[in-house]
Amino acid sequence: MLIDGLQYANWSEKIFRQMREGGVDAVHVTIAYHETFRETVLNFEKWNRWFEQYPDLILKGQWASDIDRARETGRTAVFFGFQNPSPIEDDIGLVEILHTLGARFMQLTYNNQSLLATGCYEAEDTGITRMGKQVIKEMNRVGLVIDMSHSADRSTIEAAEISERPIAITHANPHAWHPALRNKRDDVIRAVTENGGMIGFSVYPHHLKGKTDCTLEDFCEMIARTADRFGVEHLGIGTDLCQDQPDSVVEWMRVGRWSKDIDYGEGSAAAPGFPEMPSWFKDNRDFGNIAQGLRATGMNSDEVAGIMGGNWYRFFAENFGPQG
Repeated sequence: MLIDGLQYANWSEKIFRQMREGGVDAVHVTIAYHETFRETVLNFEKWNRWFEQYPDLILKGQWASDIDRARETGRTAVFFGFQNPSPIEDDIGLVEILHTLGARFMQLTYNNQSLLATGCYEAEDTGITRMGKQVIKEMNRVGLVIDMSHSADRSTIEAAEISERPIAITHANPHAWHPALRNKRDDVIRAVTENGGMIGFSVYPHHLKGKTDCTLEDFCEMIARTADRFGVEHLGIGTDLCQDQPDSVVEWMRVGRWSKDIDYGEGSAAAPGFPEMPSWFKDNRDFGNIAQGLRATGMNSDEVAGIMGGNWYRFFAENFGPQG
């Protein structure tokens, strides 16, 4: 079983076919960065048209059982998530509405402070806000997973402790391995995993040691050491693959409507666009390289199978439905 915990590709028939060639059974896709509720609904509509156009390649994923259906029919199940709480605006009632429409993940912040928590680029992390505590409770109730991939340390630890259900960091790597702002310190990883949560390892070059030049061996060794420390059952892949996106999309991701200036984020001012992917992971056909690299670290077949998809499957099965 092969599940990718996060992609934001410029979707096309070509990419859908590459997912099938790569054996990707399920993928969590970002359908909102800074969109309002209405704009997010239009993105759901766009995906509905793709499901109609390519019924032999993709299907809408809402429950873990949809992954089983995808595997039986040779398709990829597509699960929806948001990288910002902007789709709920300032209305807690929209949490359930969006879950009903098919959302299964929502980040409490992107890089900035939100109404719910603090983003990883802010100078001061004040933790989960009053509204954030209420929204976490509501997300727990309906089965919308809390994602803290772009959140600051205190906010992430508090979210893991406040939430009555496991939370996720769908796409990031350990800060100790590569000290990018977005990567997670040990106490953050510990808080998430000790509360049953999941970490998806990212191949986005700004998250990698050596960036584009990071080796497969180094990446897989990092995963193996994280497994030793925090438990292999809490680990998966969340590539953060942004395949075929034009560089202009980076501006929307980082800036939205909140600034008139360009926010270069983790890149340099000279290269604000998308970085080149490492040679061993260019697109969805390359997941086999990661599996092979994990085996080369000495992991057994069950451990590799868990990281490549089994752990995400279990997490989906336990957390997408209403609170029991």
